[in-house]
Amino acid sequence: MGIRVAVAGASGYAGGELLRLLAGHPEFDLIAATAHSSAGRPVAAVHPQLAGLDLVFGATDPTALADADLVFLALPHGQSAALAAALPDPVKVVDLGADHRLRDADAWARYYGGAHAGAWTYGLPELPGQRAAIAAAQRVASTGCYAVATTLALAPLIAAGAVFPTDVVVVAASGTSGAGRAAKAHLLGSEVMGDLSPYKVGAHQHVPEIKQATGATSLSFTPVLAPMPRGILATVTAVPTGDADPREVLAAAYADAPFVHLLPEGAWPHTAATAGSNSCHLQAAVDVDSGRVIVVSAVDNLGKGAAGQAVQNANLMFDLPETTGLSGFGVAP
Repeated sequence: MGIRVAVAGASGYAGGELLRLLAGHPEFDLIAATAHSSAGRPVAAVHPQLAGLDLVFGATDPTALADADLVFLALPHGQSAALAAALPDPVKVVDLGADHRLRDADAWARYYGGAHAGAWTYGLPELPGQRAAIAAAQRVASTGCYAVATTLALAPLIAAGAVFPTDVVVVAASGTSGAGRAAKAHLLGSEVMGDLSPYKVGAHQHVPEIKQATGATSLSFTPVLAPMPRGILATVTAVPTGDADPREVLAAAYADAPFVHLLPEGAWPHTAATAGSNSCHLQAAVDVDSGRVIVVSAVDNLGKGAAGQAVQNANLMFDLPETTGLSGFGVAP
């Protein structure tokens, strides 16, 4: 037997991607997948891409998860904390939700509402010191999808003093799977096709997470819904402090990061190039008119932005190479 793993909330898009990755993982044995309304249904009836995976959804109950060595929580925001608290202490947990990402209780109340459940180890291995912290942790809070795309573009520049932490501006487009699987009128094909629309302008819940992870002190963030199923393209701009080359800063920061790729000069990230992968593609330039530093970041919101990131964290928690069971290469066309 390998490492016994279970997924709570496995009927959603992120949960389905987790099941796909875990089914092909050489060290993890998938023993349980739970859901709410889909309990009792075969996994392949909900996720037809997983035909041949002989597993039935159980009810999302601590007893269905307690026999695992590791539990992934792919639940809506606000639902992870209570379930995690009911799991036995030896069970390691990776939470894909927001419940344990923020250290600031006031920021939680402002952007999410309700009681703050407390912060866990933050699950972005590429931040300085985080690989060791994740490896030593029993419980890890994986990143938000917009947060990872923005943080990987911005954090090294602020840490190196290459840009000011104030007046950071981010405009990021996301595929519709980032909004979850629940039926919503504004996500119908007829509403999304041929359209770009901003949402949660000036008040998106990933703002405090991005500030916490990057050291930014002032952030204007505009998310945009794009007519594609998956992917995030984030354009991050900041004011330089001097003449540091942003490409050199990013190259040095990610020299040993297997999933972060600074593209050759002149090549710009595409969301399609990261689809199905756990990679982040970056490019940087300096605006010839304003002088602002521009970094463009592309990730698969269900890969490096959710399920892939969670598996990368789990690998570290069990002393496995962080690339185990993950691909850095996208699927095309």
